[in-house]
Amino acid sequence: MEQKRLNLYLIDMKYIRNLAKADDHVMSVSPQAGKETRPFVGIVIVCGMQKYCIPLSSPKPKHKSMKNDVDFTKILDGEKLIGVLNFNNMIPVDESCIVPLNLRVGGNDDAATRNYKKMAAKQLDWCQHNQDAIVKKANKLYMLVQSDKASGILKRRCCDFKKLEMVLQKWIGKGSGKR
Repeated sequence: MEQKRLNLYLIDMKYIRNLAKADDHVMSVSPQAGKETRPFVGIVIVCGMQKYCIPLSSPKPKHKSMKNDVDFTKILDGEKLIGVLNFNNMIPVDESCIVPLNLRVGGNDDAATRNYKKMAAKQLDWCQHNQDAIVKKANKLYMLVQSDKASGILKRRCCDFKKLEMVLQKWIGKGSGKR
């Protein structure tokens, strides 16, 4: 499977909910948690022979003091923190559950939507400039978590990639993602 140029994608909410039932590390889009309007947005990379989506997150105060690690990377615009990549929460995907995010600012977009698209475009630009390092880090984490070399702490922070790959195979098999 060939790695393509990075792009931002929206992930199907029904698919995310299926994953979250199997692994509570999957970022919530649950109405019970008040997260039903939060889109699941990320970049898609090839990890081994499987596509994975690394979720993008808005910067939070806690991120400022965190250091880049095997499962976490800050996205900077100069010195300003503009987002983070949560490698520990990456999920397997295929074409049936992803849709490219439209970053074109339109005349009908309100101010909040325009600002979001501009920020997302900056985050994507950073990711594209760092694509090789991102893909390498994702593959390293994936292999590390599958091995006996990962610490228990790291394994507990990460999604169960193999379990989620089984959920994806069921999703594909049922045709749940067919549009």
